[in-house]
Amino acid sequence: MGDLKQLAQMIPGMGRVNMKDAKIDEKAIKRNEAIIQSMTKEERQNPKVLNYSRRKRIAQGSGTTVQDVNVLIKQFEQTKDMMKRIGKTKRLPF
Repeated sequence: MGDLKQLAQMIPGMGRVNMKDAKIDEKAIKRNEAIIQSMTKEERQNPKVLNYSRRKRIAQGSGTTVQDVNVLIKQFEQTKDMMKRIGKTKRLPF
């Protein structure tokens, strides 16, 4: 995909952000990618179905821990909620 900093510059609104000082943890990105690839299509579409045994299977399949899977799911939920809030405030009245 190329350099993540260059990729981030393509995101609308991110062009104004100075990405020179940004520190991107490539290991964390690869770990998260492995976790997501270890999920079934259903689990990726609906993370609410992830009970302990599924999280354990995903962790084993991705070479990570259940805690890593939990952190990724929590980050996903927080990002989803934040995007909903941003979407509500950005609406233009027409």
